[in-house]
Amino acid sequence: MCLILFAYDVHPHYRLILAANRDEFYSRPSAPLHFWEDYPEISAGRDLKQMGTWLGITRQGRLAMLTNYRNPARIQQNAPTRGNLVADFLKGRMSPREYLQAIGADVKKFNGFNLIVGDLHDLYYASNCGEWCRPLQPGIYGLSNHVLNTPWPKVRTGLARLKRVVTGHGHLVFDEIEEILKNQAVPADEELPDTGVGLVWERLLASIFISGTGYGTRCSSILTVEKNGHVVFKEITWSSEESVPWAVSSQTISFYVDGNAIGTETFKA
Repeated sequence: MCLILFAYDVHPHYRLILAANRDEFYSRPSAPLHFWEDYPEISAGRDLKQMGTWLGITRQGRLAMLTNYRNPARIQQNAPTRGNLVADFLKGRMSPREYLQAIGADVKKFNGFNLIVGDLHDLYYASNCGEWCRPLQPGIYGLSNHVLNTPWPKVRTGLARLKRVVTGHGHLVFDEIEEILKNQAVPADEELPDTGVGLVWERLLASIFISGTGYGTRCSSILTVEKNGHVVFKEITWSSEESVPWAVSSQTISFYVDGNAIGTETFKA
């Protein structure tokens, strides 16, 4: 993931409202949102190279998501895959706090990351480039490739627009959230962060939706968890062939966190 925007326990009907874009090289193979065959409790897309994931939720309401921390000067070539940090929490039974405490001693062997894990009771944030094991209070948050709520232009823009959507309706209009994730506006050079990748890449990576040659936004996710336990998880897969976002497919999974799926639908764009 390269951008996650979420409202946690601030809406009268929803415990969580989440919008996220996954940016990745187009050549890296991945599977779209589905219930995993080997772990049928898990609903997530999947990285087919390392078999981890970037965002997922279980039928019991266990939730995890991850972004990379951008610092090319500290890349370890043989570091383990960060996607397993998400997958391992989803597969397990530890509470969010217990899980973060259990892996805390080994996190420096990974390249930089931000990790959010939660269940029906708590939501925690952790970064191996910042603070570790912080419980999140109700609020609206943004996370890109730096620590939580770093005011990069894409984070500021996304948060402002999510706040308007969250406060503007009794029930959400998914199309409005999708429009946030399709924003390709590029800020002025003087607003860009300097993360060590050079100006050309800083410009490419600065928009909410990235459309580049060989690299860009691969999918967008919208995840809602209502206070009655109803989960709706929508993922849109984007083409790499157009400068304007063009959906290749869309998957929507709906279930209650008591474990009983109430519908799984797949739509081709």
